[in-house]
Parts: sequence; C-alpha cells; structure tokens
Amino acid sequence: MVLEVVDVTKEFTGVRALDRVSFELEPGEVHALVGENGAGKSTLIKVLTGVHRPTSGTVLHRGEAVEFARPADAQRAGISTIYQEVNLVPLMSVADNLFLGREPRRRGLVDRKRAHADAAELLAGYGIRADVRRPLGTLGVGAQQMVALARAVAADAHVVIMDEPTSSLEPREVETLFSVVERLHERGIAIVYVSHRLDELYRICDRVTVLRDGRRVHTGPLADLSRLELVSMMLGRSVGDLREHGATAFGEDHQAGREPVLEARGLSSGQRLRDVSLSIRPGEVVGLAGLLGSGRSETARAIVGALPLDSGTVLVGGVEVGSGVPGAMRAGVTMLAEDRKAEGIIPNLSVRENIVLAALPRLSRFGVVSRARQDRIVNTFIERLRIKVSGPEQKVAELSGGNQQKVLLARWLCTRPKVLLLDEPTRGIDVGAKAEVQALVDELAREGLAVLLISSELEELLDGADRLLVLKDGAVVDELAGDRLTRDDVLAAIAADES
Repeated sequence: MVLEVVDVTKEFTGVRALDRVSFELEPGEVHALVGENGAGKSTLIKVLTGVHRPTSGTVLHRGEAVEFARPADAQRAGISTIYQEVNLVPLMSVADNLFLGREPRRRGLVDRKRAHADAAELLAGYGIRADVRRPLGTLGVGAQQMVALARAVAADAHVVIMDEPTSSLEPREVETLFSVVERLHERGIAIVYVSHRLDELYRICDRVTVLRDGRRVHTGPLADLSRLELVSMMLGRSVGDLREHGATAFGEDHQAGREPVLEARGLSSGQRLRDVSLSIRPGEVVGLAGLLGSGRSETARAIVGALPLDSGTVLVGGVEVGSGVPGAMRAGVTMLAEDRKAEGIIPNLSVRENIVLAALPRLSRFGVVSRARQDRIVNTFIERLRIKVSGPEQKVAELSGGNQQKVLLARWLCTRPKVLLLDEPTRGIDVGAKAEVQALVDELAREGLAVLLISSELEELLDGADRLLVLKDGAVVDELAGDRLTRDDVLAAIAADES
C-alpha cells in the first residue's frame, strides 16, 4: 500500500468525526471516497495530509508509520491535494503559484524566464493558454482549478487527492481532467477521488470506500456495486424511502392563476446581461439554464441588487424594489450565493450567530436582541434542515460543506422571504444532502415561496423546476415548460445559432 490509515479516530469538542476508520490506497489506483456531508470525508483527507493529527490510530506511508505535522510535510513526502475551493494566492502570478516554494533558480536567484516558459508549457498540457505573468485571480474559477491541478501533479507526487475537482469546471475542462487522471494512472500515481457525481465515479474509479457518520461501511471494487446499492450505503436507508421523502410536486400547477410575486423587466448590464425579463409566481420554481458565463448568476445578482444595472426594473408584488441589496431584502428578496466561502459563512462565528445574522433587526426590540428568540429560531432551523452540529455554539467552520450550506439557507429563511434565489445550492454536496435540499425547496414552494433556481446540473433543473429560462451570452434565448422541459430541448436552445 502506498498510503494507509489503520483504526483512526479523530475527535473534536463534543464530536467524533472519525470512528476507528481504516483506509488503504494502492499504487496506481483511482479510489473513490464517498459519503454524505458530515460522513468524515474531509476529516480523513486532513488526517492523511497533516492538517489534523488523529486522536488515535496510525497513518502508514509506504508501509512506515508517519506523523505529518503540517501539510507541507505531506507534500514533501509526495502527497498533493486539490481542494474544492482553490487554495492558491490570487494576487500572485500564475507562474509563481505553479512553482511556489520550488522556483527554478539560476546562480541562486529565481529564473523568471525559465519559470514563465515552464509554466506556459505545463498549462498547455491542461488545455489552458493564458499569460502566466498575470495574477491568478484574473482567471476564471475553472482555469484556477486547473492551475491547482497542474501544481499538484508537477510536485513529483505519487499520491494525488482530488476533493470535488470538477465542481467549478466546464464540460471541456472536465474531459481534460479525466485525461490527466488517465495519464496519472498509467504512471502509477495513486488518486483519492472525492465527488458527489456518480457518473464521474463510475467512469474513472477502480475501488470505493464509503463513510457514514464517521465510520467506514464498505470498501471494494466500484464495478461490483450498482448505483442504488452505493447510494443506499451512503445514506443508511433504502433508496425507495429517500425517493418517497424527496418526491417533488414541482410538476403540479400549484401556482396557476396567481399573480407574479417577482417581476424582472429588461435587465441590462454591459455585456453581462441583455434585456433579461422573467417572472415568478408564489409557489413556483423557475430555473435558469445555460453554460458558465451565460448570465445565470448575473441575473440573480441583478435581481437582489448586487449587480449595477444600465436599465431595467425589479418589482415585488407590483412595487418597484429599492436600490441595492438592502432594498431587495426589505422587499423580501434573498439570495443564497454560489461561493459560500467568500460570500456566505463567517467561519469564526458560531452556527447560531451565522443563522441569525440577517434576522437581527427583526429579533431586536429597542436595540436589544433577545437571546431567547434567537435560540428558538436557531433550534427550529437546525431541526428542520437536519443540520449536523454538536450544538448551536459550534463554530460553523468546523461543519462539513453541506451543513455549512444548510446554515446559510437557514439564515435567509429566518428572514421570512417572499422570493429565494438559489445559485448552485447543491454544489459540492453529496447525494444524501442534495436530496434533502431538493426536498426542502419543494416544501418551501408548497408553502408559497417563489424560488429562482440556478444549477450547472441539468438533471437538477429538469427535476426541480416548473419552468426553465435558457440563457446564452447574457440574454434569454428560450423558455421551456410542459412537454418541452427536456434535456434535448435545453441543449438545442443552448446550441442554437442566433444568426
């Protein structure tokens, strides 16, 4: 085995994140690591890479017990990690990020010319052609993720851990990633692959380890498991029960005859948005489909007042919304942003503080915030959204990504909104948490909430929306409903020649 953990337990304050977990990684294999959010995947990765030290148990590297004090020690040992959120330095150049800590030198000085040439050649192999002297932050998120991948592979690694590596990639970039995985496999480099996308797992992975509630419940060849069997292991309950719980009523015409609660008319903002109009009725879920850069997120940001407009208006209940985000919030429009790290959670605050943040004005009386009212609201949403937490005072940074997403959703729901904008609400979330979020959205719609749903996963939109607006180059090119709400119709609209 190139990497192994034996009976590893990891405890935090009041929480056992890993419970006597064992994991084995063979040279040259692509090993899927799966489980619901909170199952222990991220904690196991952090134990393998020196972020956390196990409370008990042993980590073996090439047959020898090791204790990595920090991630740099693991990287020097040949273990590289690519995280879902790019963890490079956006203000430094692309080349400097690629070779940070191992810059090519000449006569003791950094050889910039060689670094730039090597960086350009390296990235060309990943389908990226960019000025490597530019700051990394000027590239798109997908290109930054490919830079992170190139850095990890170029570091003479014999183990590469990929944590949701395709979550920010376009289809073309995903294919490039898979070709890189194949090359690594041929070179005998072992890969730990974490993803909630079953198609990816069954396409590239050899074996799978399933974690549930901090314990290992299965390890074996992935080809030996059907998708239903894999999902059942992850969830610890029958898939039939899950489907019954998550069965949606989106197909019902439960909003027929109602006046729109939200109307956006002629939204335009430079080249990002071009005369976008839409409406959402109470209890209706309207989806936005399109490729990355089509204007989906920009539409949501314009509605919530976070994107300056050249022209256009937003109305709630027939009344024009005030300017900026405060005006939208006063009108009852809230948004769950795509990037929960940068635009959502406040990591050093507790779960309670993160949830009530947006509702503090409503909870205060004469400038004094009632702690009892806070606790009632927080406990209600922890239970309703099934947030896995040791208690309301646990730091939100200690939660899994899926539970952090639920905390953000609770924050906006406790403001009692009329319109909820969801931008990639299940990005980076495993199958179980995704089903729970989708079932919750359905429940909210049945209660009369108007929902705008943005997702890069077409099946999620087709399953979850009453209507779909297809965007391309910042403009609405088609509206699909009823019998036209199909994958083929969406793809045809995206690929249509506007000329």
